[in-house]
Amino acid sequence: MTINAGSSSVKLVLFTDKLARIVDTSVTDIGQANSKLSVSNPAGETSARIVDAKNHEQALTAILDTIADQLSDNHLLAIGHRVVHGGQRFDTPVVVNSDVVDYLKTATPSDPEHMKSIINLLETLRRYFPQVRQVACFDTAFYRELPTIARLLPLPRKYESLGLRRYGFHGLSYDYLIEHFRDIAGETAAQGRILLAHLGSGASLTAVKNGKPLDTTMSFTPSSGIPMSSRSGDLDPGIIAFLHQQTGMTIEEFNHLVHFESGLLGLSGMSADMEFLVSQSAQQQSAAEAIDLFCYQIRKTIGGFAAVLGGLDSLIFSGGIGENSAVIRAQICQGLDYLGISLDEQRNQNHEFLIAREDSRVGVHVMHTDEAVVIARQTQQLVIKEIT
Repeated sequence: MTINAGSSSVKLVLFTDKLARIVDTSVTDIGQANSKLSVSNPAGETSARIVDAKNHEQALTAILDTIADQLSDNHLLAIGHRVVHGGQRFDTPVVVNSDVVDYLKTATPSDPEHMKSIINLLETLRRYFPQVRQVACFDTAFYRELPTIARLLPLPRKYESLGLRRYGFHGLSYDYLIEHFRDIAGETAAQGRILLAHLGSGASLTAVKNGKPLDTTMSFTPSSGIPMSSRSGDLDPGIIAFLHQQTGMTIEEFNHLVHFESGLLGLSGMSADMEFLVSQSAQQQSAAEAIDLFCYQIRKTIGGFAAVLGGLDSLIFSGGIGENSAVIRAQICQGLDYLGISLDEQRNQNHEFLIAREDSRVGVHVMHTDEAVVIARQTQQLVIKEIT
């Protein structure tokens, strides 16, 4: 079983011991009146219904009740969790025990949007399946060999001991994309100068060369980097003091502002949903400007990371926006001819694997990411190692 807890969602997937899918489930819009539980099987059959899910624990319970038959028919070998932040201590998967949970609680201030929910689900599943090993798989582990220069924050060195540095996130997604890209395009392409763009509700870009990350947009927390659905991305640190002086805003209120009220939602004043904003952009200037800033910041990042990589061989779009929005991909790539990026309009509209023109010096690709597969593989490998 793999668990992927987002800020307002839970995804649970069951795999066989050969890592073949049995069932995919999710609950979205947790805490809202219209929380939706979706279930799909490998044959492509899907169903959905509204459930009462005021929090992640209720969402998980709804899922477990729904798939009780699949669980009763199969012996559960292990449970793997996507854990966003491994802090200073964890850069490889680890079997969860009380000591691990206690440490993860200390990392919660670095990612309040995800870590509390993750810890709650760890403890909930321990009650449901007390004899089953649980494994934490860390997004930050992908960046364990990030160069020192890319890790440093320009703050006094004395704060490094508190763990203040750049970590990077979306690592499980990037792990999958690199491996799958190798399977499709070959070893030479996978060892090239690659820019990965995971563009979803959370969004980041990572520069990879010879299969290793050289830099990434997200820093100490997943709220940093480019603008996202409701997260601000990078801000002038002086804004904190200014808002406190002008409005009396507290640290807690500012934290909520940059995580849940900013990004596309804050800029547009309408929605955090990119598809909706695109549909409204011709009539609503605020929607158009939110999209423009999102694409502008990504375009700037592509230029900067091309400098870090010493050129660019492949650009890979993934995530809900990256995989599904031809409009956003086209706007991001507009004006990047100098880097050798040239899109084929029809391929882009069709969401093909290769969306670049034949004469484009850079291969531009669209790839579906699958964090659950990576979690399942890492969990299985660690549990087998523990057993043997």
